Amino acid sequence: MTSLLLLAIGSGFAYEAIASKQSARNYPPPGKLVDAGGYNLHLVKVGTGSPTILLEAGSGETSLSWRQIPDELAEFATVVSYDRAGYAWSEPANSDRTGENIVRELHTALEKEGIHGPYLLVGHSLGGMYARLFAETYRDEVVGLVLIDARPEDDERDTAEILKQEKFVGNPSASTLKLIKHSGLLRLLKDELLNGQVAKEDREQFVNVIAKGSFFEAKEEEGNWAGTTEDAIRGQRLGSLPVRIIARGMAQDYAQAGISEEGGRKLESIWQAGQQKMLGISTDSQLIVAEKSGHMVIHDEPELVVETIRSLLK
Repeated sequence: MTSLLLLAIGSGFAYEAIASKQSARNYPPPGKLVDAGGYNLHLVKVGTGSPTILLEAGSGETSLSWRQIPDELAEFATVVSYDRAGYAWSEPANSDRTGENIVRELHTALEKEGIHGPYLLVGHSLGGMYARLFAETYRDEVVGLVLIDARPEDDERDTAEILKQEKFVGNPSASTLKLIKHSGLLRLLKDELLNGQVAKEDREQFVNVIAKGSFFEAKEEEGNWAGTTEDAIRGQRLGSLPVRIIARGMAQDYAQAGISEEGGRKLESIWQAGQQKMLGISTDSQLIVAEKSGHMVIHDEPELVVETIRSLLK
């Protein structure tokens, strides 16, 4: 029995190794690998003209997450989406995944590729914090900011006690997820393992392009450093920079994470209060509620995202 079990495990690892090599051939990068200062970032550029719209995806999300949005925006501007270090086609970085490093490396890659400002930044979820930090770091190069259900600057400290009371353990460790990936289980059981985590239509590309060891490590490290990014943008004031905040209109289903109904209500209230608080970033700010959307507004109401961005260019 032990021999059969070891054979099955070994076969799974061999199967995944072969399948991963095939995936690399079948899914070449749609964009360009650009030096970001010691490693290559994958940038996808479409459209022409000014300003350049920079799309910053959320935690665990990539350039693919924007789906049709870049092409629609490309009708009236240059659009750049990208994969952060370790994600999808981008190489892993040697530096810590702090907001400061992520923002600096993106700016380095843009300069190397000759993609200059003015920039209109669009950030979803965790990417909203990076977009805010980019706007502050390179203020003279930024002409607008769109935050899509972005993580508030006080999220970690405001939710810590509730999550402690709920005994929330978080996601599996990167090492555990890497083991599941390398064993072939993720590929064989993708619908079961990714249910509630990745949209059904995105699971094939997730397994073949995104779910690498470097991805799980980078995602985990971004989460570990997120509190320092909150610190970097807390109390931010960007003058009269046009800022549009798109907040989800449908409450998050926290029960999927094992959170009680009462805990979920508290967490949702904190999140929505954080969206309101972001109005203080600028004297030219506006809150837009995506009534038909959960957290993934970019999938639920992409047309609202496009129209909001377009309105800043008029």
